[in-house]
Amino acid sequence: MKYLLLLLVIVAVVWFARSRSGAVARRKQAAAPPAAQPMLACTHCGVHLPRADMVVGAEGLYCSEAHRALRGDAVP
Repeated sequence: MKYLLLLLVIVAVVWFARSRSGAVARRKQAAAPPAAQPMLACTHCGVHLPRADMVVGAEGLYCSEAHRALRGDAVP
């Protein structure tokens, strides 16, 4: 009986230690917010989008390939 109790205590300690280390790792992931990106306006319609989502044309940045084509802007 004492061995069963000792085994339960060891399992509880290991479980508690693993759950604490997982919480610390989750907290570190949640603490790092994504990097901020500049918001730029579409040359055709004025909609603001992150720079990474813009379509690049010779005369400016566009929110979609369709707006770049509507302005007659060539791809650089």
